[in-house]
Amino acid sequence: MTIEEILAGESKNVEFKVQRPKDSEKYMKTVVAFSNGEGGRIVFGVDDTTREVVGIPKDILFSEIDAITSAISDSCEPVVIPDVYLQTIDDKTIIIAEISAGKQRPYYIKSKGIKDGTYIRVSGTSRPAGRDLTAEMYYEDEGRSYDKVIRKDLTVTDEEIAELCRQMKEVAVSNTKSAAQKEAVKDVTKNVLLSWGLLAEAEDGSIHPTNGYVFLLGKDDFLSHIQCGMFKGKNRAVFVDKREYGGPLWKQVDDAFQFVLRNIHLGAKLEGIYRKDIYELPPDSIRELIINAVMNCSYLQNSHIQVAIYDDRLEITSPGGLMPGVTLDKMKEGYSKIRNRALAHAFSYMNLIEAWGSGIPKLMEAMREYGLREPEFRDLEIGLRINLYRRVEGTNLVTDQETSQETNQELKTNQETDNKPAKKSTNRDRILDEVRKNPSITQKELESVTGLSRSGVRYIMQQLCKEGVLRRVGSTKKGQWLLTENKHNVLNDSGGR
Repeated sequence: MTIEEILAGESKNVEFKVQRPKDSEKYMKTVVAFSNGEGGRIVFGVDDTTREVVGIPKDILFSEIDAITSAISDSCEPVVIPDVYLQTIDDKTIIIAEISAGKQRPYYIKSKGIKDGTYIRVSGTSRPAGRDLTAEMYYEDEGRSYDKVIRKDLTVTDEEIAELCRQMKEVAVSNTKSAAQKEAVKDVTKNVLLSWGLLAEAEDGSIHPTNGYVFLLGKDDFLSHIQCGMFKGKNRAVFVDKREYGGPLWKQVDDAFQFVLRNIHLGAKLEGIYRKDIYELPPDSIRELIINAVMNCSYLQNSHIQVAIYDDRLEITSPGGLMPGVTLDKMKEGYSKIRNRALAHAFSYMNLIEAWGSGIPKLMEAMREYGLREPEFRDLEIGLRINLYRRVEGTNLVTDQETSQETNQELKTNQETDNKPAKKSTNRDRILDEVRKNPSITQKELESVTGLSRSGVRYIMQQLCKEGVLRRVGSTKKGQWLLTENKHNVLNDSGGR
């Protein structure tokens, strides 16, 4: 270690001891915490308060090394073999016990047992892992996925299986981007769900749902919910709006995505003499991050995925830290590991995931194109948090009348009542004109005609339906849009709204 590293103080991977404690349990918690995490170093001979190098007396150096090595080897289960060595700093000798990341997690203190003796490292301290995190270590270390665990206490009928297969195919078709891709969508069957791990066969031959099946349909009534909130200011002191979404996970993803779009600014990017509507944050990246949170959420933890909007940032938090072998730097480069493999199969089939590992690099690039600061990635040990910081001064993104109805109602009202010269048609007007010309037009066709993204078309159509301007008549595939002309005229009279 260098003087600079010592002066930096204790951290996630470093702990100081002024001397070897007589009660080995005082540092054995740290040993197992390092083994259960990314590894670390315990430095004996440095004061953890003053960071002063006091050293270990030379006459007991080797006996101390033997005592530390023996205590670690004898006290931990599975066995931990430390790398213990000496280092001299300013003519004072310290002992460093280097602990590697373990490959047989969970590690625990023998005398306390696995229930009470398993520890993890959080913010520079060692804390009990608890039953849920201990169980998660078992699954991860054995290469198993918790969402594939069979639920023998639950049953599922053929009718319920068939309904899930139908819904999944409908979602898959709706998310296709071309006729060829649409034709390539195959039917889902019971055998397919078995191969994915959403269903499992018991010893007696009976078929049961797995945890993944339960989470996919939101049937647990708690763990698989997504919590969304908008706050005033830069902390969680004052709620402006909050929602908790349940039901099928694919619907929760869309609900959370729409919540964000409603509560961030929709503005305009000026490109020469042309005006292009644009959200202040890249919508595709927002959707991808919410999906990633679902794919890597630890459903063993007693907490939810949270999507929070502040004045300065969008914050997405997923229970469950980084998977073994994954670091923040690797993640930024596109390295990907999936915690919930059964759910990943389902989301991939439904065209909710495009390419594995590409989401974060695309996010980094999109934020640069928007002129925004680089996203912030925070490993919380028991969770992962990603912050997207909202627009900064100096960009050519300006607030438009199509801002969120929920959070910008006052701004919208003021804009509508101002005496302004007539402005050119908005996206709403263009969509309404196309519907008037062709009531059978699809959202995909509107996407092509208007140049908007699929999410942008969907958002505007939803708002028009909520306002009673549009109404769907007939089935999803063969129905038509019914336009209420009186309301449309009122909107046009008010300056294009």
